[in-house]
Amino acid sequence: MIRAFVPVRGGSKSIPKKNIKDFCGQPLVYWTLKALQDAEAVDEIILATDSEEITSVVANLHLSKVRCYDRDPENANDTASTEAVMLEYIASRKDLATDDLFILAQATSPFTTAVDVSQALADFKNSDADSMLTCARMKRFYWADNGTPINYNYVQRPRRQDFNGTLMENGAFYINSIGNILRDKNRLSGKIATYEMAEFTGVEIDEEDDWVISEKLMRKYILGSSHPSPIKMFFSDVDGTLTDAGMYYSESGDELKKFNTRDGKGFELLRNRGVITGIITSEKTKLVERRAKKLKVDYLYQGEEHCGKLEKVQAVCQEHGISLNEVAYIGDDINCKELLEHVGHAACPADAHDTVQSIPGIVHLQSKGGEGAVREFVDRLLSTQQENQA
Repeated sequence: MIRAFVPVRGGSKSIPKKNIKDFCGQPLVYWTLKALQDAEAVDEIILATDSEEITSVVANLHLSKVRCYDRDPENANDTASTEAVMLEYIASRKDLATDDLFILAQATSPFTTAVDVSQALADFKNSDADSMLTCARMKRFYWADNGTPINYNYVQRPRRQDFNGTLMENGAFYINSIGNILRDKNRLSGKIATYEMAEFTGVEIDEEDDWVISEKLMRKYILGSSHPSPIKMFFSDVDGTLTDAGMYYSESGDELKKFNTRDGKGFELLRNRGVITGIITSEKTKLVERRAKKLKVDYLYQGEEHCGKLEKVQAVCQEHGISLNEVAYIGDDINCKELLEHVGHAACPADAHDTVQSIPGIVHLQSKGGEGAVREFVDRLLSTQQENQA
């Protein structure tokens, strides 16, 4: 079993009600819980709090893996350690195995994504480490109090692009086993591995200024449509996206679909730019197979539902050595939601389902499905990429 543990207190002096304060349209704690919820390997998420208000807010988030735990007030004051509440919770559960994995995640690090959690778990399982922590690489020159440099030679000052920098603990999450935590009374044990996250994740939200900076970083790197990562792969849904979602039948019973020729030109424009293209859909028809062949897409996946779409695209990313941040996807309904939430560039047609339209940071197109929505998205992506290269 893999359990995630998120400790949050009701009392916060620097930022009142920090953990449930609105952060980019959601309570701050939502972002960490959502990343853990979407990480398939995580079986259960424990929110440890002393606040009924926080419990109520989290219940309304409707995250199926989350369970609330009422922490002891003594382990919720200003001087209580995180280790103390971890050990309190573990002691309260008699069904935990010593080799169960335990992820300590912090709500003050909202930049954590499901991809980070999943990849860190995979790296940890493939290593011989006893525990793991997340870090951000800081390219800053550090000095000791006695006037000596810590991480560079000032006589041969390196250029930033030639400087490896220093890994800094960013506090996003930690991975350890139940047995190690009980033995060492610490979130980290034995041989420690690191999982490196992007430099901007080094900002933690402890003060009001951190909040302002973090919201801007969140919108730029996580939610923003003008994502800094280049577009290396493009996938599209079919029904309601490449088509108008209509179900047409001939008199002989043949199923028909109406595609838009401008969308086809969009795939051609991407292909000419060297972008990997693909179609991924829940349906499975010869008609879509023929359309994909005419569009000359690199990948066609049919019969894929919900998480299956994400897994297929992740596999293609791994094959080509690229990240989900470099992937664009357009979809219109709930079976597209998980993939839309994980790619770096997400968009939906104007008539997409409300659930999809409410995804944070998604691009809302003016065109409806089958009426050039894919081409509109392609034009926006290529225009933004050209501006970034200028």
